Amino acid sequence: MSGGPGSAPRRRRARRARPTPAAVLVERLAVLVGAGVAPSRAWGHVGAVEPPGPIRRLAEVVALDGGDGVAVSDSLVSWLDTRPFEGAVDADGHERTWRQVACAWRVAETSGAPMADCLHSVVSALRSADEARRDVQVALSGPRATATVVLALPPVGLLFSLGLGFDTGTVLVGTPIGWACLVGAAGLVTVARRWNARLVRAALPSSRVPGLRPELLAVALSGGASWSSGLAVVDEAIASCGVGAASPGTRGGAGPVDESADRVEFHRCEAVLDLSRRAGAPAGLLLRSEARELRLEARTAAQAAAGRLGVTLMLPLGVCILPAFLIVGVVPLVVSLVSSTAGSW
Repeated sequence: MSGGPGSAPRRRRARRARPTPAAVLVERLAVLVGAGVAPSRAWGHVGAVEPPGPIRRLAEVVALDGGDGVAVSDSLVSWLDTRPFEGAVDADGHERTWRQVACAWRVAETSGAPMADCLHSVVSALRSADEARRDVQVALSGPRATATVVLALPPVGLLFSLGLGFDTGTVLVGTPIGWACLVGAAGLVTVARRWNARLVRAALPSSRVPGLRPELLAVALSGGASWSSGLAVVDEAIASCGVGAASPGTRGGAGPVDESADRVEFHRCEAVLDLSRRAGAPAGLLLRSEARELRLEARTAAQAAAGRLGVTLMLPLGVCILPAFLIVGVVPLVVSLVSSTAGSW
């Protein structure tokens, strides 16, 4: 029988550990493939140095499937369909990121583009998206700390009234007015916590890589595909890998915000291709420039949302927390004061 009393907690910690960032693994693969290592063998080498966890299992599965002639993108998608990141920190974000990697790999496989160049493009996009998310996390640390302190105001109000010598505890637990105060304050604090969490989630950027479509289209064109076939290859890869909507009006795995971003990228790709046709300029360079611009715009929008959060978090304070503070800290104090005054008469 294997495992001791501490083996189950260790397994739980392993499941909840943060997996290796996709950009790190993909960059290692790009270096190995660029050095002439076959993709399936590259996955095996990368997996051998990974700590136990979902990423190591991913590399082992892809390497094993590659030995049987299975395409890397097909192996990635099949593995992701098993929900391997369940229980990990930001499981949905990791899955979405790896689906985008599978999508880029499929574009390179289908179009015949140089795999190492494709992977380096993906690494650049992933690192840019990661940097944007880190910037937003840093910007959100202040508002999050403020929200945590503010949520502690109602208990502080109760302790303050007790410290003044008033029997507010007896009023809260022993009178109908006190029960109503406790229920009302608990409801307001619960609403404020959920409201705060919703505001913070809305300010966080999604795991979607901005500029993915023009970046993938540039990869497809570098493999010798025509514009129409390149667009078809990218659409098919995005749809089959479960990344999002394949084209405007179709629905994939994306939510409303991501679908809108897909639509914007689709139209901007068309505009870049039209510019390339009119001017006779290389479409690939223009598409990569457009992808960088889209990532910059997304980063700026995320930072602006984080900046607005410091103001919008004041709404739960005024609507929920301050009334809860008054209900728990002031109303019982007044009731206790009136009761003691009436008793003295």
